[in-house]
Amino acid sequence: MNCVEWETRVALHAGGDLVGADAMEVERHLGECSACQLLWSGVRETLAVLQAAHEEVPAAAHFTAVRSRVMAELERSARPWRRLAWISGVGLAAAALLLVFALRPSRPLPEPPRLLASIPSAPVVVSSAVAPVVHHPVRRVTAHLPSRTPLTIKLQTTDPNIVIYWIAD
Repeated sequence: MNCVEWETRVALHAGGDLVGADAMEVERHLGECSACQLLWSGVRETLAVLQAAHEEVPAAAHFTAVRSRVMAELERSARPWRRLAWISGVGLAAAALLLVFALRPSRPLPEPPRLLASIPSAPVVVSSAVAPVVHHPVRRVTAHLPSRTPLTIKLQTTDPNIVIYWIAD
């Protein structure tokens, strides 16, 4: 016989849940199969232990402690938005900060200075004095050219206190 088919019926009979012809059929099988007899006795022992455990009534303090833990867990799980509220608040603040930086007006670029070049006519200077000799580390070879008048360039900026003069030979 295949006892796998009998396991459920043997367990029901051990608990007293089978009556009539079904119970008689399981008892007949138990008389023939030692494996099912072992299963039947194990189920009966387990049921006896469970029934004995249920006869003892826990103290009222135990029920109160269990109830308070259950209620605390329900309270915690009932308000998940409180745990997530600060996260969304931080996210909104960061988004607002990015928006402020993205939309703030940029500083205008400073206007580049306008230069005005004017070349006034150079005054004629006649000097009989000999110019002082300046010694430079690099020696220049110059040809003797006829004297020229110096070139003066005046550069004006937007600041009236700054005027640049450039004098070229």
